[in-house]
Amino acid sequence: MKAKRSILNLVFGLGSQLITIVLSIFIPRLIMVNYGSEANGLVSSVVQIIAYLALLEAGVGAASLQALYKPIAQNNRESINSILSATAMYYKKTGFYYLLSVIAISVIYPFAVKSELGMWQVMGIVLFNGLGGAINYYYQGKFRVYLLAEGKSYVDTSVVTIGNIINNLVRIVLLLQSVDIVLVQASYFAVTLLQMVAFHIYKKRHYKWLDFNKEPDLASINQKNFVLVHELSYMIFRNTDVLVLTFFTNLKIVSVYVMYNMIFTIIDNIVNTVNTSVRFALGHSYHEGRAKFIKLYDAYELYFMAFVFSLLTVAYILILPFITLYTSGVNDVDYVLYWIPILFVAQKLLINARSSANNVINIAGHFKNTLTRSLLESGINLAASLILVQFLGIYGVLLGTVAALLYRSTDIILYANRRLLERSPWITFRRWLTNIAVFAGIIYLNNLVDYSFDSYLSIILGAFVLGIIILPIYIAVASILEREVFMDSLRLFRGLGVKMRAKFVPGKVKVSG
Repeated sequence: MKAKRSILNLVFGLGSQLITIVLSIFIPRLIMVNYGSEANGLVSSVVQIIAYLALLEAGVGAASLQALYKPIAQNNRESINSILSATAMYYKKTGFYYLLSVIAISVIYPFAVKSELGMWQVMGIVLFNGLGGAINYYYQGKFRVYLLAEGKSYVDTSVVTIGNIINNLVRIVLLLQSVDIVLVQASYFAVTLLQMVAFHIYKKRHYKWLDFNKEPDLASINQKNFVLVHELSYMIFRNTDVLVLTFFTNLKIVSVYVMYNMIFTIIDNIVNTVNTSVRFALGHSYHEGRAKFIKLYDAYELYFMAFVFSLLTVAYILILPFITLYTSGVNDVDYVLYWIPILFVAQKLLINARSSANNVINIAGHFKNTLTRSLLESGINLAASLILVQFLGIYGVLLGTVAALLYRSTDIILYANRRLLERSPWITFRRWLTNIAVFAGIIYLNNLVDYSFDSYLSIILGAFVLGIIILPIYIAVASILEREVFMDSLRLFRGLGVKMRAKFVPGKVKVSG
């Protein structure tokens, strides 16, 4: 069952990302062309600010996820309902604060940022970006946490993907008609409400036994405040750069940052889809036996890291040709900056390639133990960005984030290996060094080849061709250098194949999938 759900999560997740990429990639350009780079920078900065409100959910969401793994693995519905009842109490309490925060930001933000747009327009953009999330948070947040813990993120993905398709199509039509930017953002609010209804219907049909009014197990989520600090650190990495640039440079520079970040956010989402698809299986396995977990973890870390490096290698090769083509005709600011891709790639590698080690810390529930480390990471990032932006502008905020990530990624690897896996961290560091060497070799060889990407079709075909060449190189190198993990991985896949075949053999016991 876990294997089938992992595959479904992966297929639906990657399908969702593909659809989202195809649709959403048109929107920033349409905003820039029809409303200017400043409007694009404003919308992006508002999205980042509203994203901080997700911190209200971050603590209890991650704490509940960790607490649910064990009772789900044991099929203990009573414990599941008690944990979710405690979770629901927190969601109700903070949902009201979420709504008030959205309203407060919509009032304050027009006075805090310089913009050619009218005050009421800025206020409307903030409101419509935040209200849908606040309502969905209050009513459906706890159920979506359960879906993730059970390994059914493909259900969540399906609902969100359909909503994104509708939302992006409506926004594209409105942008092409050059309607008021506030009405464009209002379409997002309407679609979010439809998603809430969809989750409610699914819960009523498939989970009648779920009861959020049982005796709450408050002890199960008692680490929510410590989790909150960890999630705050992550949110800083995702959003601080835009906010610092907004207040210390100008919205045109924000637009430049957003253009590069758009591509690397796509990579982030693909990587997160893969990670989320398997995380629940790691969580269940952690409570089923140490030896089995270590084998599964090593296989996952080895090939997940290869996957991350391969995606970012392709992105590094294609990012400047894409930006050059995508921003052609937009002349109010220079978008082609040659050092930006290097800093973005360094940042994204440090965030994503450490995910497997970070999963172990989260699954084990060591949130309190690593609290000071997260605080230090956040402090380094914020302080370095605020100082360096004064001298280096957009390069400064990226360097500040890289500095913090160098510290924290190293710390996560050391902690996960020494404290939880009880082994040398050199195993993970060796994998990092191997992939860095492969990355450098591929980029060197690429620079020797004389070809150009001068159309969207050539970039799409180039991404496909580079992907089918580069990913196998990383996988092959990893497999050759770690043959034992490679053989364990083969056995895991063979076991999956046997289970899947057993389901269809007449006269045999049906294996649940």
